[in-house]
Amino acid sequence: FPSAFNMSVSRIEYSEKYADADNEYRHVILPKELSKTLPKSRLLTEQEWRGIGVQQSRGWQHYAIHRPEPHILLFRRRLGTDPQTGKVDPALQKQAQEQYEAEVAMNTRK
Repeated sequence: FPSAFNMSVSRIEYSEKYADADNEYRHVILPKELSKTLPKSRLLTEQEWRGIGVQQSRGWQHYAIHRPEPHILLFRRRLGTDPQTGKVDPALQKQAQEQYEAEVAMNTRK
């Protein structure tokens, strides 16, 4: 029989990634029953968010608590982070920043 924890983990939702000039972002929506077990007044460590079943590549940091909806975890990582190592690769960073600038330029022309 599947446990309640496993059923909750299977209902975790992941947003698409979005970016600004420095970071990429995503949010993760937890089932409300799972979020009730989390600390309310501090950010989660990587070990903690992985421990509740959040699965994503390396380098992501839980950076803010959205008080009206504490079941939504907000994550960010520097542009150019190598998803295998979690470290910023200068070549990947330059490529990601150029891509971001090109998208901004294209969107401002519309």
